[in-house]
Amino acid sequence: MKKINMKKRRLLNEFKPFLMLAAFCFAKSSEKLHNWFISTRLYKNNLESFVQGKGMTVKTKVRIMLTVTILMSIGFIMMHAVPVGRIVLGIVWLCHVLYFIFGIKTLKLKEDCA
Repeated sequence: MKKINMKKRRLLNEFKPFLMLAAFCFAKSSEKLHNWFISTRLYKNNLESFVQGKGMTVKTKVRIMLTVTILMSIGFIMMHAVPVGRIVLGIVWLCHVLYFIFGIKTLKLKEDCA
């Protein structure tokens, strides 16, 4: 049973870069998909002002940091047997938080509406 799981895991790890490349190419190749995504409320509420170079509101920053923290916490918990992985994940999380605090301009609510 363990040999089968290891084979599946090894096969998935071998194809992961190709799957990621395929997803990236698909997203870049479809103008219709791009237009749909930038018209969604998710994009307009969270990313539009950032992409335009204005920055993000505190509410948007907190929402994104909270989501990333929760998802990275799941990975952190699942890596209980991999201390190096936990250290790397902790460093990535810390860099993410520092970037959102100091690297992205914080908008006041008045600027966001204008």
